[in-house]
Amino acid sequence: MKEKLSDEALAQLFTEARSHNGFLPDPVPDKTLHALYDLLKWGPTAANGCPARFVFVKSPQAKAQLKEALDPGNIAKTMQAPVTVIIGYDLAFYENLPRLFPHTDARSWFVGNEALIHETAFRDAALQGAYLILAARALGLDCGPMGGFNRQRVDATFFAGTTIRSLFLVNLGVGDPSKLFPRHPRLSFEEACKIV
Repeated sequence: MKEKLSDEALAQLFTEARSHNGFLPDPVPDKTLHALYDLLKWGPTAANGCPARFVFVKSPQAKAQLKEALDPGNIAKTMQAPVTVIIGYDLAFYENLPRLFPHTDARSWFVGNEALIHETAFRDAALQGAYLILAARALGLDCGPMGGFNRQRVDATFFAGTTIRSLFLVNLGVGDPSKLFPRHPRLSFEEACKIV
């Protein structure tokens, strides 16, 4: 086994990390977003399919468009966040498999199999969204992942004319600790796990 990460690193990634509901005005540079993707892209996906697509919403114009699709409870925190990431899944991801998984004809596994395409794209893009959260925390950013938006409107605004569909959103920036809710409990090992 490799050496375990320090307790400080584990705290930053997991035990002390929080889902933020408010953000300070500190900007997130574009170079940080490039570094973020360059970390998260290494997380595993089925047949290395990499179906997630990411739109980093930063400009006032794009934020205004996104605002129109948000549930009321998500507007203030999303407008405060320097960046909101739309995590989407590409239903044509398998077209990249000859390049991403070249040692076999993995594309043929998916062509014409709509159920498998959707299941794989949805599941693996969700995984990649989780990798984004961990990569952001590793780079010192705070995250506020959320649903609570009109997917059809987001798709029409940000993914029109494509095979990409929205999955969830993640606000990124420096979190405002005064807007955190109390820490909620988690299920115990005995409640959530079995060793068989």
